[in-house]
Amino acid sequence: METKAKGLVFSKELFAGLFIFAASLIYLYFPVLKGLVYDWWHDENYSHGFLLAAFSGYLIWIKREELAQTEIKTSLWGLGVVLAGLFLFLLGWVAGEQFTQRVSFLVVLYGSLIFLLGWPLAQKLAFPVWLNILAIPIPYVIYNALTFPLKLFASKIATEALQFFGFSVYRDGNIIILPNMVLEVVDACSGIRSLISLLAVCSILAYFTPKNLYRVILVLSAIPIAIGVNVLRVFITGILSYKIGPKAAHGFFHTFSGLLVFTLSIFLIFLIHRMVSKRC
Repeated sequence: METKAKGLVFSKELFAGLFIFAASLIYLYFPVLKGLVYDWWHDENYSHGFLLAAFSGYLIWIKREELAQTEIKTSLWGLGVVLAGLFLFLLGWVAGEQFTQRVSFLVVLYGSLIFLLGWPLAQKLAFPVWLNILAIPIPYVIYNALTFPLKLFASKIATEALQFFGFSVYRDGNIIILPNMVLEVVDACSGIRSLISLLAVCSILAYFTPKNLYRVILVLSAIPIAIGVNVLRVFITGILSYKIGPKAAHGFFHTFSGLLVFTLSIFLIFLIHRMVSKRC
């Protein structure tokens, strides 16, 4: 069953439907959204969530004229998507699993857009909605499964690089042993933070890249870049710790090295984007 309207015209019926939908969604998901914002504020791995939410709103704003000219074809198929999202919410609530509940918010939101505005408009809003999935903290089971091998890899390659350049060091797991101190590669130095942030940046840049193949290349480039620059950071920290001492692994030097390698990451991402754009 479908009803059609020419363009995005805010009739009383449509406005009432959007208002009821927004109020119901906020009421149902307020605890979930409150916890998500709390994580954005307190977890440095996901502080980019505020920027992603704001950028989603910006994308909708710059497309407002295109959206206004898109035909409204309300569809009951959206109710199926809403029901699937509510099932995810119930599943996450029963299991006490926040990730599922938070993803269900996006599913219900998108399903409601399909139901109220139709597929044509929902397709144009797909990226602004689903971009926010990168702002949802992944489950700790998956997080730990990713950080541990990344820590081992970073410590292994950094140790081999230090030894290659003549430094007397050796490694035990994710611990790099120097003559004057022991350097532990902890979760914060695993590179997962940079990886998540770079995936968000690459996804945004890919959105403005016309060809799908180059979009995939651009997004996937975030993985080796994040891992590579993190190894470089551990390597630099090892050199500074060897020369300066324990204070190089903390405070200003540690923060500065993090900013330095992240800036390098952004530079490499934009370099790849420039190369890809020339081929489009």
